[in-house]
Amino acid sequence: MTETGARQRWLALNAGASNWLWLSLLVLAVDQWSKSLILEHFAQYQERALLPILSIVRWHNEGAAWSMLDDAGGWQRWLFITLGLGVSVGILFWLRRLPAAGQGRVAAGLALIMGGALGNVVDRVRLGYVVDFIKVHYGDWVFPAFNFADTALSIGAGLLILDSVIEYGRKSEGRT
Repeated sequence: MTETGARQRWLALNAGASNWLWLSLLVLAVDQWSKSLILEHFAQYQERALLPILSIVRWHNEGAAWSMLDDAGGWQRWLFITLGLGVSVGILFWLRRLPAAGQGRVAAGLALIMGGALGNVVDRVRLGYVVDFIKVHYGDWVFPAFNFADTALSIGAGLLILDSVIEYGRKSEGRT
């Protein structure tokens, strides 16, 4: 075997499920593209109804989920950047340790979480806040605005929970 062939074989064996990183990149690209459209076409707080329960609105979030710590004075920006990058590095190592096959739900969930985390990190680094723009509401009830990155994070977490429940069920039945 040539040196190049041996190196490619070693990389393939040690890459684990990092072949799912394309999903992280896709989430990051779609998230940043959608936010650039909002920044270009909407003023802050401008809102346009799409359906009776769904609107597009431009909202700048300096905090975390549901604007927690939004008015904390600026230090939270660096905390959330550090957390987002730390989680992403941890996920990268986790993906590399997962087997390349047989762990699709976990790998997809991790890739979605990583893409979403990085999408919001890019906003915080570049703008100092996260651009949220999807608003779900009914009557007087309003769900806090969110974005594509947040959606990917939530779906990714849901996949990890689903996988845990399925694996628990298999172990409870005596199957592995």
